[in-house]
Amino acid sequence: MRRRRDSARSGPDARSTEAQRKRGKLTVRERLELLFDPGTFTEVEMLRRHEATGFGLERRKPYTDGVVTGWGTVFGRTVFVFAHDFRIFGGALGKAHAEKIHKIMDMALAAGAPLVSLNDGAGARIQEGVSALAGYGGIFARNTRASGVIPQISVMLGPCAGGAAYSPALTDFVFMVRETAQMFITGPDVVRAVTGEEITHNGLGGADVHAEVSGVAHFAYDDEESCLQDVRYLLSLLPANNRELPPEAAPSDPADRACDSFPDLVPVEGNRPYDMRRVIEEIVDDGEHMEVHERWATSVICTLARIDGRPVGIVANQPCSLAGVLDINSSEKAARFVQMCDAFNFPLVTLVDVPGFLPGVDQEHGGIIRHGAKLLYAYCNATVPRISLVLRKAYGGAYIVMDSRSIGADLSFAWPSNEIAVMGAEGAANVVFRRQIAAADDPDGTRARLVEEYRTELMHPYYAAERGLVDDVIDPAETRRVLAGSLRMLRSKQQVLPSRKHGNPPT
Repeated sequence: MRRRRDSARSGPDARSTEAQRKRGKLTVRERLELLFDPGTFTEVEMLRRHEATGFGLERRKPYTDGVVTGWGTVFGRTVFVFAHDFRIFGGALGKAHAEKIHKIMDMALAAGAPLVSLNDGAGARIQEGVSALAGYGGIFARNTRASGVIPQISVMLGPCAGGAAYSPALTDFVFMVRETAQMFITGPDVVRAVTGEEITHNGLGGADVHAEVSGVAHFAYDDEESCLQDVRYLLSLLPANNRELPPEAAPSDPADRACDSFPDLVPVEGNRPYDMRRVIEEIVDDGEHMEVHERWATSVICTLARIDGRPVGIVANQPCSLAGVLDINSSEKAARFVQMCDAFNFPLVTLVDVPGFLPGVDQEHGGIIRHGAKLLYAYCNATVPRISLVLRKAYGGAYIVMDSRSIGADLSFAWPSNEIAVMGAEGAANVVFRRQIAAADDPDGTRARLVEEYRTELMHPYYAAERGLVDDVIDPAETRRVLAGSLRMLRSKQQVLPSRKHGNPPT
């Protein structure tokens, strides 16, 4: 006689499903339907159960053990997944649960295909003790082994606490849904006990906190549907692995389209702000781009887009946020983005309008030298095609760090409004002509005259081009055409780094 399968053995019951819905969350199967092309998901180890005993576990052995693993297609391309099922043991990780994840991670790496994790779990399964902790160690090791080889995307759809939070931190992109998703190492109760601080789960580790304050999350959404829709869009831009180029799309936007709106978008005066996003929208195909870390470290923009149908990574200073300066957070944000682009073969376009690094005691004591060096290291180490464009000002060390010719940019262009110099004319004149100004009968008039003299002699638009540091000074209206043609030429670029185990980047 066929043995009857009760709910304790077969999976989540109706009550746990209803509880999931009351939390405002979809079930694991509904999430997989949103992620994959219809009818393409193939599950592995659906009938897996844990083998633990004690603490009542021997009486409850549901199928899947709280995690669904398998593969399917997204826009016709293979993607692997593991997805926690909070309805079973709260999605907590035990030995069998971890082994399923280890297997699918190994399969993704062997197949050379992206891995997506749908996270909604309560951490390690306490009843299984150290076996659960060892399971996390296996995940972390595989995250690290796959880093820079296949794209790894973490989607936070529920709680992720303690050691479990380190796996998303090791992946390339982190998506979070507001209200339902939280990430933290120690929860509010521990914080209260240790420090006396009162804080909610979302206040400590919610989506907005990690998207705006900590920088842990790259994207934040109001609901799971829009979140998973953008995961699919990101996958459409990413290559399957580091041996492939990002997928092209048939361009609907002419590569030689003139950018006639730039005179209205970008003021010639270097101290007037403007929104660099509007410049990016004018340059890229159909104005579409996917900004990474949109709300964190906002003085620099990092975004993925297409130019002439080919995916590119764009790094740009944002003049309407802190005048576009580089600081600790923006340097780190841009450095990680440059490394990701280099790992997955995205050509880099850098749009420069930078007054320098942010001065201040907090910045110096916080390690701006160390963090600024991260961006410098990332650019110098990148072997993908690299093009820089100076729109207006490019001063001091920040000019060098923003992918100047001197650190290896393949091509460097500038608009006629560019000012490339050690510092602004006012500051430079005050240093160079300090004694002359002090001794003058009319210090203010002398200063103004010398400032203009310095600007005319050393900061005119063609100064850098005459010395081979800029390849061409271009008409802003020709920007898209020039970038598209340059990227087309650099498509076959080959560069080999010196043989080494790995570098030792600043941390």
